[in-house]
Amino acid sequence: MKRDFWWTVVAVAALAGAIAGSRSTRAMPEPSRQQDKTKKSEPTGPDEGIQRGTAIFKKQCSACHYATSDVKKIGPGLKGLTKRGTFSVNGNKVTEESLKIWIETGDSMMPSFKDTLKPDELQDLIRYVRTM
Repeated sequence: MKRDFWWTVVAVAALAGAIAGSRSTRAMPEPSRQQDKTKKSEPTGPDEGIQRGTAIFKKQCSACHYATSDVKKIGPGLKGLTKRGTFSVNGNKVTEESLKIWIETGDSMMPSFKDTLKPDELQDLIRYVRTM
């Protein structure tokens, strides 16, 4: 009878230890997984921002602008824009700041995207345009 009692105590203790061990693993996620969740909104490298910019361009800009040609569509083709160094519409110098202003304000033929694009989307779009 004593032997059965001790085996029961040992079995219950082992089961309790196994349950406690599995709970502590679930209660404390790995730090690297927590860090991954916070980093998803930040680019891990320049390519990620350019990829997001490419998607934004296709959605917002490609109806009026070619990315792979300097031929006019509705608006000017943007291939080689940064190499040309000036906007074809007004001759102003192409810089990151001038691109930002142009995209945000637009002109008579181009709508303003100030209320359409978030600041990080605008930065990604500019990164992409500068690679053309």
